[in-house]
Amino acid sequence: MAQMEMIKIPKDMGLVYEKPKSLTDAHTHYCPGCTHGTIHRLVAEVLDELGVREQTIGIAPVGCAVLAYKYFNVDMAEAAHGRAPAMATGLKRVSQDKVVFTYQGDGDLASIGIGEIIQVGNRGESFTTIFVNNAIYGMTGGQMAPTTLPGQVTTSSPRGRDVETAGFPIKMAELMAVLPGVDYVTRQSVLDARGVRRTKKAIKLAFQTQLAGLGFSIVEIISTCCTNWRMGPQESLDWAKEYMVPYFPLGDTKMSDAVKGLKGGK
Repeated sequence: MAQMEMIKIPKDMGLVYEKPKSLTDAHTHYCPGCTHGTIHRLVAEVLDELGVREQTIGIAPVGCAVLAYKYFNVDMAEAAHGRAPAMATGLKRVSQDKVVFTYQGDGDLASIGIGEIIQVGNRGESFTTIFVNNAIYGMTGGQMAPTTLPGQVTTSSPRGRDVETAGFPIKMAELMAVLPGVDYVTRQSVLDARGVRRTKKAIKLAFQTQLAGLGFSIVEIISTCCTNWRMGPQESLDWAKEYMVPYFPLGDTKMSDAVKGLKGGK
């Protein structure tokens, strides 16, 4: 075997990458190609840029991100399945100076936890939710989720989702937008570099909404699940663009005048 040549890095080369301080050094348990890692980094980068790491409390869900408390270098709490919004409500009300966020998947938020999230939006609780939508139950074996597409094959819908018996996929961004206590709702993606950049901007605006003392903010993120979709990483990204994005259109769904002021003042 030929000896590997040592690569010499110029001393004057600028730093182009640095791990956010809001992430730990722990290796994640996520499957190869999973986009949870990308979303974790975006949240961490925003917390660093806003200078709020020391005052942040994150709430991990039941789902693929159940171990998120190992990865975020902020105070974290673990909630029962679907109950992260209720826990966030309590934490924010007793510690109003804290920056509180929940990190939830579609099975956690849009199924068992849908009542919790709707009531939070109706009350206008001032915290932020990061909602990862990959149209399937990831951790428990790839069953049909509330956001599974019509005709999509899962372990509990082997012939594809039948809307006549299972109903239609729930569009959470549109549902949350009609609630009076919600100030900012957006749906973005992490399916390509452009989507990642837009998602980071959306996450930052959501946290700024909270810091301004406004109502509830939620960022829905179209994601992938290579393992349960039975696809490779690139195939998953392409599939999500072709099938998920047309059903779940990207962009801002609701932005109050106060949030528009925050966005314009960037």
